This record gives sequence, structure tokens and C-alpha cells, in this order.
Amino acid sequence: MTAVTAPPAERDPAGGERPAQAAPLRRLLTRPELGSVVGAVAVFLFFAFTADGFLRAASLGTVLYAASTIGIMAVPVALLMIGGEFDLSAGVLVTTSALVSSMFSYQMTANAWVGVAVSLLVTLAVGLFNGFMLTRTRLPSFIITLGTFLMLTGLNLGLTKLISGTVSTKTIADMEGFASARAVFASEATIGGATLKVTVLWWLALVAAATWILLRTRFGNRVFAVGGNAEAARAVGVPVRRTKTLLYMGVGFCAWVSGQHLLFSYEVVQSGEGVGNELIYIIAAVIGGCLITGGYGSAVGAAVGACIFGMTSKGIVYAEWNPDWFKFFLGAMLLLATLLNAWVRKRAEATA
Repeated sequence: MTAVTAPPAERDPAGGERPAQAAPLRRLLTRPELGSVVGAVAVFLFFAFTADGFLRAASLGTVLYAASTIGIMAVPVALLMIGGEFDLSAGVLVTTSALVSSMFSYQMTANAWVGVAVSLLVTLAVGLFNGFMLTRTRLPSFIITLGTFLMLTGLNLGLTKLISGTVSTKTIADMEGFASARAVFASEATIGGATLKVTVLWWLALVAAATWILLRTRFGNRVFAVGGNAEAARAVGVPVRRTKTLLYMGVGFCAWVSGQHLLFSYEVVQSGEGVGNELIYIIAAVIGGCLITGGYGSAVGAAVGACIFGMTSKGIVYAEWNPDWFKFFLGAMLLLATLLNAWVRKRAEATA
């Protein structure tokens, strides 16, 4: 007669036993994006019932666009925060990307793609500069990137006025290569009544790539290691300097993508744009489950955080509320998400 065996059991912290079926629940509780997903569902249902027109296809297309413009930058900022660092220059770097591309193409009367290529080199160089200064001086990333933020803000305004004579660039809409570049960075398509911008595709591709890097590559392991304890990671042979520098260059790459979208969407760029957006990127990452202290978070969580931002910013408009209240709701969501993330992590550690 065949004996019937019980499912394998696991020892809990109190000394008792619990079925192995609890393991999936424990893994779910340890996911950093769990709290943000719950919050996103709550925000969606709230505006679905309180804002007329929120569920229309056209409205959802607008929400996705708003989320994608934040999400493209929230992804690399989230990876950087998992690695234990910040970048306060990310917002103005987007504007720098657009300004370099526009002014170089216009002043050199070159193909628009030449300006696009030069802009990529510049944004990667800024990321390299931030990483180099951080790892060589050992100053906090807050100080390093705050200095970069101020320098880029001044350069954006000063060089634009010096070259163009105004605070905005000249239009490059009639330049060779503009149409093809616009198709890559600023095209749109109507699907089922919803207008979907190409930024949504860029956003989803970046989330997929970042998730694969974090969960399936050696570099992803290094990111978590340097964010959790940089000295311990260095002691076991993790190249801390290279890892953090590459993370900053990743921010530069995504700033290039966002900047080109800005340029080819509006044809001209205002030199003062982007100030303050760096905080929105950080908020999206934190709402998505990234810890300020590093070593914990996910790209998917940052994407969900961007979705919450998009739904809130547009939901308030569709509900016909005073938009002055938006920052209040954003701050409240930040605090609630942080508390929820802390609670979820404690529960996960308690069941481990």
C-alpha cells in the first residue's frame, strides 16, 4: 500500500510549522511593486467613479501619454536609487538634450539626425561626469548632482540666449531628417479611439529591458549589491565605481530619449523647462517601491508609480477639480506609498 505523504512543511520563526503553500504568498509580499499596484488600482477605481469621461478611450490615451513621459525617466532613476544614489540633474538634462540637438542642427545647418547623435554623446557625457565625480570624490550624490543641476540650468539659459538671442531655440521643422526623427521620437497612432504616442512604446521597452537587467543579468545583481552595502560589495569583487557610473549613464540615455521627444513634438524648446521634474521622477520611483536607502525596488514598480502620476494628473482635470490641489494629492500619495511599502516589507520579513 502506498503511503500518502503530506506536503513539505517549513519552520516559522515561532518554532511551529506551516505548509509550503505559504511560499508563493511570501514571495508576493516581498515584491517591491505590490503596494504601488494596490495603490494604482485604488486610484483607477476612484477616478472611474468620480470623473466623467475618465474611462473614455481618448482619456485613457491621454493618461498613458502622461504616464509614459514620466515613466521613461522614472525607470533609470529607479535603477539608480536601487543602486543607492540620486540624480537631481535628471529633469534639466532632458532639456539639455533637446537644446543641444536643436541648436547644433540649426547652427551647423546639418541633418537633424546629426544633432540627435551629438545630443546622445552630450547626455552620456553628463552621466559619465556625475558617475566619475561621485566615485572619485566620495561626496554624496545629492551634492554632486545638485551641482550638475545648477550648472546645466545656467548653461541651458546662457547658451541659448547667446546663440539664439532668445530663451528658446529656432524651429528645425523644415530641416532634412526632421520627419524621420519625428517618426521615431514623437509619432502617434489612433487605436480604438485612443491616440497612442510612441513614448508609450519607448516606455514599455525600457521597463522590459530594465527588468531583464535587474533580474537576469550579473549587472543587475551588482546594482542590488552596491545599493544594499557598497563596501561589502566591493569586498567581494563587485566593481562599484563602474556599476554606479553606468547607472548614471543610463539616466543620460533616457534623458536623451525624453529630450528628443520634447524637441520633435514641439519643434522648438524653451531653455527653462525641466526644472522640478527630477523630483517627480524620484516620487514615481518611491511610490513604485524603491527605498531611499537603496538595495530594494523594481523597474515595474517605477512604471506603476508613473501610471499613478498620470492617472492623478489627468483624473483631477476630468473630475473638474481645481488643479492647484494636484501637488497636495501627489504628496499624500508619496507618504501613503512609503508607509505601505514599509509595512509590506516588514510583513515579508516577518513571514520569512
